[in-house]
Amino acid sequence: MSKLFRRSALASYAAMSTLPVRDAAEMLQRCVAQWGGRDDLWIFGYASLIARPEFDAVEHRVGRVHGWHRALRMRSRVNRGTPERPGLVFALLPGGSCHGVVYRVPRRNGAAELERLWAREMPNAVYDARWLPCRTPHGDVQALAFTLSRRSPNFIATLADHELVHILRHASGRFGTTLDYLIETAEALRRRGLRDREIERLVALARTHQLL
Repeated sequence: MSKLFRRSALASYAAMSTLPVRDAAEMLQRCVAQWGGRDDLWIFGYASLIARPEFDAVEHRVGRVHGWHRALRMRSRVNRGTPERPGLVFALLPGGSCHGVVYRVPRRNGAAELERLWAREMPNAVYDARWLPCRTPHGDVQALAFTLSRRSPNFIATLADHELVHILRHASGRFGTTLDYLIETAEALRRRGLRDREIERLVALARTHQLL
């Protein structure tokens, strides 16, 4: 593991010390072993990985995964909120289907790019990384996706609109506000020609309450 990954992991573990800790480095090793390095690496993005992929891909396609859906139901105590005032970020939850963008990383760069991605998405091992079948206009691929278990302490089962509005109005973390994150995701999907009715509803809710 690189020094970058270890430093990022330790910093996030300290910041999230109130949460159960899993071994992110061990999970990365398992993911690399499952990929195997024999073929190009495919990565499925459904929110920030569409707006800001931050890795080198030689191809990207619109794709859909079945059995999972995008939802603003994951607590964020660092990036889009604080431990005292948690924000929200999108997660890939069981059920339904989800349109997103699937990226192809050349095999020769796969291990390095995967480690960079892990440092960004998995320093505190919150997600469950899964290889999901992804349908694209040019054929199906097996893509890495970061999913969230409903048993995770970061999962929020229900949230009334007035609670969402309160979070959108007040939650802010090291990467900005939950509201900015919502708008960034909505715009990234729009640029790709993708629609998400729940995201459109949330943006409309923010406008109704004069947050935009």
